[in-house]
Amino acid sequence: MSLLNIVSMLAVEKIDAGSVNIPTANANDVLAGILGLVYMVAGITAVLAIIIAGYMYTISDGKPDEIAKAKNTILYALIGLIFVGSAFVITQFVLGRF
Repeated sequence: MSLLNIVSMLAVEKIDAGSVNIPTANANDVLAGILGLVYMVAGITAVLAIIIAGYMYTISDGKPDEIAKAKNTILYALIGLIFVGSAFVITQFVLGRF
């Protein structure tokens, strides 16, 4: 069989992506994957910020300004975790509907 015959056969036949092992994904799957990665990075960042702020609190040696800075960092990281968690729940609800 010549190359021209193979090309003309492929041009006439409709090839399904699943039959040639090409992965298929819809927009919801792609968006869910990207958002999952973003939420994971944000969560890890917030947890690391809490750990670092806890260490800062431990080594503050009773200095009020350093204690306040460490407490604020912990507070803001917790607020960030709440926002990330809320965004995750909302997007999972919305993506599950469509």
